[in-house]
Amino acid sequence: MVDFFAQLDIYSPLGIGILIIAGFLVGFINTIAGSGTIITYSVFMALGLPPTFANGTIRMGVIMQTLASSFNFYRQKSLDVLKGLLLGVPTVIGSLIGAQIASQIDQTVFKYILLMVMLLMLVFLFLNPKRWIEGKISVSRKKPTILQYFVFLLIGFYGGFIHIGVGIFLLAALVLVSGYDLVKANALKVFIVLLYSPFALAVYLYNDQVHYGMALISSIGNVFGGILASYLAVNWGAKFVHWFLVIVISLFIVKVLGAF
Repeated sequence: MVDFFAQLDIYSPLGIGILIIAGFLVGFINTIAGSGTIITYSVFMALGLPPTFANGTIRMGVIMQTLASSFNFYRQKSLDVLKGLLLGVPTVIGSLIGAQIASQIDQTVFKYILLMVMLLMLVFLFLNPKRWIEGKISVSRKKPTILQYFVFLLIGFYGGFIHIGVGIFLLAALVLVSGYDLVKANALKVFIVLLYSPFALAVYLYNDQVHYGMALISSIGNVFGGILASYLAVNWGAKFVHWFLVIVISLFIVKVLGAF
């Protein structure tokens, strides 16, 4: 299988098809939950990209996917644009820092930290599912606090550094700290990722760590996956998003454990 991908011409019909399908799955999973980016990470590296290039190349698809999804959430009146802009500022700052030093931190250590956080989040989802589904309207209507700005600064740093799983961290912060239910948190999550991703991409472009061909082809799938997922998230409700999130986190934990 490894040899098959290594010898595959990405501009052949088969290569284009694989990249678009991978992009679609990423766009769908990222929009409803998070961690879907691990699919394109894996595909890009199987096709011969080193990890740093894969890390930069995924960013273009993320931008296209979140742009389409954010527009769809806005049309369905599920997106709090003002709150997204306020929380987007610290996230953008954090992403610039994270992207800049991405190559200087031991990724194995980061995987262990990520695994522990994901396990804790999975426990929280089962301990108090009502809190995730309903949120706290009184908290969500208030202006962001210093704590919220700090939390989103840290999430932005992680998003700029590796991006995998950042959607789940954003969902956790938007529900548990900012008080949104899962549907509105989903819309805000996508919008915030849209705000910081161009800045992170700019850092990787500056360091010449983006494969334009793979990025553009997979972005086609990202867009359609994001549009479909943003529609389902609103129309199927918070319970659907909750259980989809449980499944995604569980699969991600299995994937991270396999890396060890």
